Amino acid sequence: MKKTVSTFQNAKENHEKITMLTAYDYSTAKLVDEAGIDSILVGDSLGNVILGYDDTLSVTMEDMIHHTAAVARGAKEAMVVADMPFMSYQASIYDAVINAGRLVKEGHANAVKLEGGKSACLQIKAITEVGIPVMAHLGLTPQSINAFGGFKVQGKSEDAAKKLLDDAMAVQAAGAFAVVLECVPEKLAALITEKLDIATIGIGAGRECDGQVLVYQDMLGMFNDYVPKFVKQFAGVGEVMKKAFSDYAREVREGTFPAQEHTYKIEDEIIEKLY
Repeated sequence: MKKTVSTFQNAKENHEKITMLTAYDYSTAKLVDEAGIDSILVGDSLGNVILGYDDTLSVTMEDMIHHTAAVARGAKEAMVVADMPFMSYQASIYDAVINAGRLVKEGHANAVKLEGGKSACLQIKAITEVGIPVMAHLGLTPQSINAFGGFKVQGKSEDAAKKLLDDAMAVQAAGAFAVVLECVPEKLAALITEKLDIATIGIGAGRECDGQVLVYQDMLGMFNDYVPKFVKQFAGVGEVMKKAFSDYAREVREGTFPAQEHTYKIEDEIIEKLY
């Protein structure tokens, strides 16, 4: 049965944890879906882990639509949430609604996610009013990395903590069905979770959030350019892949692959007639 915004709200009310992972292609989405994950985030993190950018700022709407559509084809039950990339919603309400609509209509997303607190509330309200669910994103918001001066924990001072709480209440009032809290002190995330009626999804925000999200390449040990403190590697898939690639190359060079069982047969008489 397809997961929806009601899945998030029911989990919040019943104190059941929500599971979320990223995916960017059909085959990975199928695996995540079959594993029973509640929601798949097609994150603009694809800029880092798929396209090789240093940040997420270069990701385009076309990138997001392309990858979201692939994921949607593989996700039969998981709710698909697509990131709105940098400058797809900040400039105007019109841009925000049009681009959110494209992610749903062309990318077949079930919801969109955008970064920002009070500054994004008009966009959140406008998008939700046309029937598109919005997940908010607070704390360390990667699209603002230049303003933050790097990847730093957010909300550590009294003023910063109060602003995060105020922003969380504001995006809820604007109509967001959930909010991602990234790189936020655990006790602050717990307080925000307690005060909100909508679900909180943590990434580097501790144990008390209503759910958790990770980039799948991080949790599988496939992306080691940098590994945030909050990442747990649940498997060393990167090393397994490298060994398999290496074994393949060795067997090709040695002539042991393909072996007899990997080939197709034809009658010798047919071949002889071709000489």
